[in-house]
Amino acid sequence: MPRYLPNKTAVRGAFAVAYLLAVVPAPAADPDAVARGAYLAGAAGCDRCHTDSDHGGKPYAGGRPLATPFGTIPTPNITPDPATGIGRWNMADFARAMRWGIAPDDSHYVPAFPFPFYNRLTDGDLADLKAFLDSLPAVSRSDLKGAGSTALLARAQAALAVVATAFPGPWQPDPEKDQLSNRGGYLVATVGRCGDCHTPRNRLGAPDPDHFLSGGMRVPNITPDPQSGIGSWTEEDIIGVLTDGHTPDFDFVGGAMAEIVKNTARLTDEDRRAIAVYLQSLPAKPSQEKK
Repeated sequence: MPRYLPNKTAVRGAFAVAYLLAVVPAPAADPDAVARGAYLAGAAGCDRCHTDSDHGGKPYAGGRPLATPFGTIPTPNITPDPATGIGRWNMADFARAMRWGIAPDDSHYVPAFPFPFYNRLTDGDLADLKAFLDSLPAVSRSDLKGAGSTALLARAQAALAVVATAFPGPWQPDPEKDQLSNRGGYLVATVGRCGDCHTPRNRLGAPDPDHFLSGGMRVPNITPDPQSGIGSWTEEDIIGVLTDGHTPDFDFVGGAMAEIVKNTARLTDEDRRAIAVYLQSLPAKPSQEKK
C-alpha cells in the first residue's frame, strides 16, 4: 500500500497555523474584571492564607502552614502555574472548588477552606476572582502539589457536605432592605465570612442559621442585642473596628479578628459603612455560648 504524503499546500498551512499559535498572544483579560477580582481577593484575604510570608514565599503561591483539627497542612498554590497551581482550571473547575470545595480531581478540600461562604458569591464575582488569579505571575511549587486536598482526611470529607449545605447558592438581596444594607449583607455573607466565627454551630458542625451572628465559642455576638451584642454601638463604632480595629471602649481587637481587620481595612469607606448599616438592621439575638 502506498504511503500517504501530504501535499505542499497542506504542509505550508500546518506550519502557518503553528506559527500563529506560537506568536499570537492569548486574548488579554478584561482589566476591569481583574481589578474587581483583586478587590474581592483583598477583602477575603486570599493572599494571607495562600502566601507563606514567614518564609519569604511569593504571593498566592501557597505553603503557609495551616493548623486544622485534622493536622497542619500547607495552603495550596493558586497562581496560574499549569502543573502545580490552577493554570489548567477552567471556569467550571474554579466554580466547583469555590462553591463546593471539590477539586478538579474530585478530591475534597479541608473545611478550613471557607467554601460555604464563597458558595454565596455571584457568578460575576466568581468570574472576576478567576480573572484576577489568572493575571498573577505563575509560580511553580512542586513541593505543594496536591496540598489543598487529601484522601486521608475522611472525617473532614464527611463534614464537608454538612457544612456546604448550610449556605446553598448565591446570596439574594432582601427586598425589604435598601441597596446599601444589601451590599453590606452580601459582603458579610461572602468574602467577609463573618458567620464562620460569629455564628454558633449545630451538633453537625454547621453554622446555625437560627442564631446567625449571635456569637460563637469565645467569639462575640455582633447582632444589635443590647446585653450581649453590639446594640449600644453606633454606625461609626462599627466602622472604626473595620477600619483599624479600635473598639468603642478604647481598646483594640485581638486574635483572629485582628487578622480579619487587615482585610476589612482594604475595603472602601462605602463598603465598610454598608457592613455597619447591615449589622444594625439585623434582629437582636441573645448570645447562645456560655461565658
